[in-house]
Amino acid sequence: MSGLAVRAAAAVRSPQGRAPGDAPAALDYYRDLLTPFGEKPDEELLSRGSHVHHRDLADLLVADEGVGRSRPELLIVTHALPDVVPFTAIAPYLTDQLGGRAANFAIGQQGLAAPFTALRIASAYHRAGRAAEVVLAVLEQTTLPTAFPLVQETPLVDSAAALVLGASTEAGLRFVRAHSGGTAAAVLGDGTLGRDLGEDGTLLVLGPWVTEDIPERTAVHRVAPGSYCTSLWLELADHWQEWQQAYRRIVLLDTDPRSGRSHAALFADGEG
Repeated sequence: MSGLAVRAAAAVRSPQGRAPGDAPAALDYYRDLLTPFGEKPDEELLSRGSHVHHRDLADLLVADEGVGRSRPELLIVTHALPDVVPFTAIAPYLTDQLGGRAANFAIGQQGLAAPFTALRIASAYHRAGRAAEVVLAVLEQTTLPTAFPLVQETPLVDSAAALVLGASTEAGLRFVRAHSGGTAAAVLGDGTLGRDLGEDGTLLVLGPWVTEDIPERTAVHRVAPGSYCTSLWLELADHWQEWQQAYRRIVLLDTDPRSGRSHAALFADGEG
């Protein structure tokens, strides 16, 4: 069966932060950014943050053996929250540590939809013969210059996940498709995903932001709160091998608390 399948994965949660040594430069940047909108950075809030940079998260992902030995032809970094010190282009930085030959870019400004978009793009590259191996990184840091209720009230932790995707085999956990809709029920009721639910061998993985009552027509795994964009991908990184052994299909589903839109991705074994 053709397509991209998970070959390795890594998850990082609550890494040790650093002292806010870049605060003066960051404050100048944030003042320039916010002043035209009548805002100013909250220096106290900024100083209380953990100051885990996207670069730190990337380094920790590469330290994982499975990710570190990959040599992708396409590398996509995704995030819903910005970097605390946005002075390093993370996609080329990460590419340089993984062989230096991947086409690379980042996807932001999409909330938790960004990794789903990245999977669609990666699949298209693979079908076109432009990427035999892909690395998808999902980064989330929580030190921000102004109050952001999603971060402070949840609360969120710094986290990151990476998937290494390669040509699928009969034993691989293969990405099949992704779908979005106005509600979780609408996504699950869509013919492209709904028909996979209710069948033996399907696991529905619900992210922490799904608040609708979902008919439990199949085995369900609920992700604990504490992350936004990274939630499903941390869980997939932790459990993909055991899930691959236990189920024929994995449906990942979450609802963006900011837009209200729901997003799902279907993975299946080589015969699914």
